[in-house]
Amino acid sequence: MFWDGFTHMSRLSRTLWIVAIVKLIIMFFILKPFFFPNLLDSTYEEDADKAQHVRTELFKKVPATE
Repeated sequence: MFWDGFTHMSRLSRTLWIVAIVKLIIMFFILKPFFFPNLLDSTYEEDADKAQHVRTELFKKVPATE
């Protein structure tokens, strides 16, 4: 059903799909490592230390309620 739809697309539709796929590849494989580095893996070795750091950061940013 889907294959038939993809094989009989118009030229504009095919071009738009190619543009969307290229954008996703650029976002995930080129931009992600530069803008979103994995800081926890480079700083902490154990999962427990990573979890403690995340908990500490979350509690610091939550406003105190009365």
